[in-house]
Amino acid sequence: MIQFKSAYLGQLRNKVTHLKSETELITDAPTDNHGKGESFSPTDLVAVALGTCMVTIMGIYSNKNGINMPLVNYETEKVMKSNPRAISKIRIHFKFEENNLTTDEQEQLKNAALSCPVALSINPDIQQEISFEF
Repeated sequence: MIQFKSAYLGQLRNKVTHLKSETELITDAPTDNHGKGESFSPTDLVAVALGTCMVTIMGIYSNKNGINMPLVNYETEKVMKSNPRAISKIRIHFKFEENNLTTDEQEQLKNAALSCPVALSINPDIQQEISFEF
């Protein structure tokens, strides 16, 4: 079953449509790789996918285990190498706001995050530096 439909729009830009919701996403090549940098680059999406997957899995785990999931803000940094051009590292710092999590719940959520499908799918050559601030 087709889940996404994509089109190259020219000038290193793509439009992707999520067919179920009809949500559209535009990608653009970054300025350091011949693009305009006016939207997410494909490698940006890899880094963003890691963070959003981790938080989603923590939310699912919380719901299943009766944990009151607090608001989580997080910052993501993608580090590129040049030869060959590839992601070398993804850093994500999660900050849990106004939470009442026990030490055990914090560890459970960390473990859930680190076992998310995207984290397990990313090439082991890409270093994942994940930090949690409770």
